[in-house]
Amino acid sequence: MLTDDKELLLQFNKPESKETAFTAIIKKYQEKLYWHIRRMLVDHDNTNDVLQNVFIKVWKGLENFREDSQLYTWLYRIATNECLTFLDQQKRKASVSLDEGESGLSNKVLADTGFDANKLEWKLQLAIQRLPEKQRLVFNLRYYDEMPYEEMSRILDTSEGALKASYHHAAKKIEDFILNH
Repeated sequence: MLTDDKELLLQFNKPESKETAFTAIIKKYQEKLYWHIRRMLVDHDNTNDVLQNVFIKVWKGLENFREDSQLYTWLYRIATNECLTFLDQQKRKASVSLDEGESGLSNKVLADTGFDANKLEWKLQLAIQRLPEKQRLVFNLRYYDEMPYEEMSRILDTSEGALKASYHHAAKKIEDFILNH
């Protein structure tokens, strides 16, 4: 099975191996992208819908991928943009303020059948979902995906200094939430 991204891209650009290469790309990155999206959207069904949209965009755009960045950076950028688009659409549909939209994600965590407010991991999830969108995104990329700021900067098109500040503010808010709830 193909695992090297450069080889996958070469195979994708050949008509006879395009589908096989795309399937290999999906298998290689599907789980990472799923959890990246899930941490932003919380809901499993919404995550699957957005992930499907991501792979549709990847299928349509992969021939034009210039390899200015790594394949996974490009995939994360698409997934991140799809998450933000989805969240914006949800906010517009519900016509709620940003604060109400954020608490809506917190309510999804609270409504989860496995939720136990006494468990630290649930408190962490609740705290994360209360963060503003950008801080939540930066925190998730750094904390869960252990992504370097340099890589995040390419994905989010933001300076490393701004990302470090966002992460610091997010971590402080999460710490305060966990200590006080």
